[in-house]
Amino acid sequence: MGEMRLEPERASAAMQASRRSEVPSFIVMDVMRAAAEREAMGRRVIHMEVGQPGTPAPRAAIARVSQALATDTLGYTVALGLPELRERIARYYRERHGVSVEPDRVVVTTGSSAGFVLAFLTLFDVGARVALPSPGYPCYRHILSALGQQPVLLTTDEGSRWMPTGAQVDQAAVATPLAGLIVASPANPTGTMLEPARLAEIVAACRRNHTWLISDEIYHGLTYGMREETALAHSHEVIVVNSFSKYFSMTGWRIGWLIVPPSLVRPLERLAQNLYISPPAVAQIAALGSFDGIEELEANKAVYARNRELLLKELPRAGLTRILPADGAFYLYVDVSDFSADSHQFTRSMLNEVDIAATPGIDFDAERGRQFVRFCYAGTAADMAEAAQRLRSWRRLMSKP
Repeated sequence: MGEMRLEPERASAAMQASRRSEVPSFIVMDVMRAAAEREAMGRRVIHMEVGQPGTPAPRAAIARVSQALATDTLGYTVALGLPELRERIARYYRERHGVSVEPDRVVVTTGSSAGFVLAFLTLFDVGARVALPSPGYPCYRHILSALGQQPVLLTTDEGSRWMPTGAQVDQAAVATPLAGLIVASPANPTGTMLEPARLAEIVAACRRNHTWLISDEIYHGLTYGMREETALAHSHEVIVVNSFSKYFSMTGWRIGWLIVPPSLVRPLERLAQNLYISPPAVAQIAALGSFDGIEELEANKAVYARNRELLLKELPRAGLTRILPADGAFYLYVDVSDFSADSHQFTRSMLNEVDIAATPGIDFDAERGRQFVRFCYAGTAADMAEAAQRLRSWRRLMSKP
């Protein structure tokens, strides 16, 4: 009997991508691609779009990897990560935060992105309502949507210092149970932070409402004035997400971690075994070495602090006077509504006319983001100074109505 074949156009209509894949793009990556295209044409683009340090991994991390490449097979590790790395991460919490964490509660992940996927799958069933601040990191809601879960936006503003409140958690849980809440401090894109009292208030609200708290602490270590506090200082029934990408300057190594209550370790392990087998062995070894490079990382942070000071002084001179509080991370979230009602078009013009790549606020807030642009200041001091000069001479900013 002959094999049945579909005509090409009929086959394409019958075989389509799933609805799960219909999430919005991560716009910052689109901007990064457009910037790369201009660089391929010979333009010198200043990168202020993607949130990554302009510095490499610490020298101690590279040295540890070089040794391993010469002597180790670098095969699979256990799904939860190298025991030595889990122990070192636990010790880091004692050293930095004075919080006791058992190594068995540490789950090493393929970057914080895999950490979110594992956490969301472990905690939330299809249809679960999960609250998150707006503006906020777009991949929270995109991952939740792809997994069939329901993002619930908590609008923040100047009155709340662009951070959610315990009262908002209570309100969101009134009509329908709230399965989870995601907070980040320092936050992306705003750079604002939760004061210890506010963090304690949010932890208490989650406990009242039987809501899991996921604390994104990926920008810990990058603060300017106020010191960050881990949610573990208030409760051990929380999920902490962290990564070696930001403070540790290892974005491309794709290595991060979770700290979870003991009851979640085995469920997470089963998912990790099936989805990822294990985090990359070479990245785990680099992560181990990075803890010996803290002095170098603090020097990197000093550069970010100087960049921050320079831009807080120079952006207003270019006409960009409305900047949100910049407590931590390496971002400035800037109101550009004096110059444009469309931040996406504004950033396209900025890239095409003065070769500065930045991220439109609509990546972080679909409604109010049209009036905001996020500038990352994790590049070199020379690049930040040149960016300021280019912005001061940009015709669009010089022709303010």
